Amino acid sequence: MALDRHKAPVIKDAIDFDIKLKPYQHFVLDNQVEVYTYEGGAEPVMLMDMVFFAGNSYEDKNWVAAATNFLLKNGTTKKNAFEINEAFEFYGAHLSRNCYNETATIALHCLTKYFKEVIPVVSELISEANFPEKELQIYQQNLIQRLSLNLKKSDFIANRFIDEYLFGIDHPYGKYAMQEDYKNVTLADLTAFYDTYYKHGKCIIFMAGKFPSDMQELLNKHIGQLPLNKKVIADVTHPIVSAAQKQYSVVNDASSVQGSIRIARHFPNRHHPDFAPTQVLNNIFGGFFGSRLMRNIREDKGYTYGIHSYIQNHVQQCAWMISTDAGKDVCKPTIEEVYKEMKILREELVSEDELKLVKNYVLGGLLGDLDGPFQIIARWKSYILNDLTDAYFYNTIDVVKSIQPEQLKTLAEQYLKPEDFYELVVY
Repeated sequence: MALDRHKAPVIKDAIDFDIKLKPYQHFVLDNQVEVYTYEGGAEPVMLMDMVFFAGNSYEDKNWVAAATNFLLKNGTTKKNAFEINEAFEFYGAHLSRNCYNETATIALHCLTKYFKEVIPVVSELISEANFPEKELQIYQQNLIQRLSLNLKKSDFIANRFIDEYLFGIDHPYGKYAMQEDYKNVTLADLTAFYDTYYKHGKCIIFMAGKFPSDMQELLNKHIGQLPLNKKVIADVTHPIVSAAQKQYSVVNDASSVQGSIRIARHFPNRHHPDFAPTQVLNNIFGGFFGSRLMRNIREDKGYTYGIHSYIQNHVQQCAWMISTDAGKDVCKPTIEEVYKEMKILREELVSEDELKLVKNYVLGGLLGDLDGPFQIIARWKSYILNDLTDAYFYNTIDVVKSIQPEQLKTLAEQYLKPEDFYELVVY
């Protein structure tokens, strides 16, 4: 039937969509490494994301986990850093590494037809990395130089200190590195960490895209024969030692014309029943461009270019954070307005129109996050690593669709109390 171009198409709200999370496929390699896959997409490209339980929670010396992860690509017993990069770039592939609190990743993006050519190089990095001393020295020099520049920035200092106040400097969520930490990392530290947490470490693989027909055979040949999962990697927990004081003002640059503001409190992780409904409350408060904090502090008062609130997605315990930069002379009024908006949410019901807008925003964002195979496997990765199932996904949708203003007010009364927040301004 031909389109009637004189008639506007029907606009359907995101809350009216029946949103589904497409299932993954699962298999286990010969060495008991679990593999989660989602095959799809129109283009012949693929992702292999290897997750190792090798984050900074497991290190005995500061920055060893991050340094080990970064330098995996900088030399093996067979190839130097240049040759490793050439091996990937020749086939148009890209290999990235990232280190987090609990986990560290090695992620390969490549054309499907060249997976056979680049998977042996990934295997070599896991089994034969040798951390050349020259590469470590260059890495240390670069980090020290970058740190010296970053320490002049108020937002960099604010991000460090607020995490320390919340969790403690010895907690993986609260610690940060200084120049001496970079200098103190040795080749022996890297080699020992690598041997335990990579070469013989606990690994889970997530894959998405268009796969070659022999994908499982290639994985078993090059990854399934490695000595992974040979050592017991125990779960680690660290005590949270929060700062006793709640308000801080730090002068980092006396000549600065602006201050970096961080206001934050502890918040439960994703297993808590309040996590999903609070995401709706957070978006109303400061979670998107049309939020109350943006309308008040940016658009009405003109104190800042942008202000945002968000819930950190840590595994053990999260934090609810408000973050902005404002002129030095208006930092105090900015903080007062943040607390004013908290008070309004505690005392007044959110209107039906505003709630509908935010519900559509949240679910519309969720629809966008599931647009493509890489996005779908990324969501499954988050759930699996946090011991969640698709029940969490569908419960979140139900909560967003059904939540009422009275529930939001109750949540605000519990979680948006100024006395529970740490407050920091860095000038």
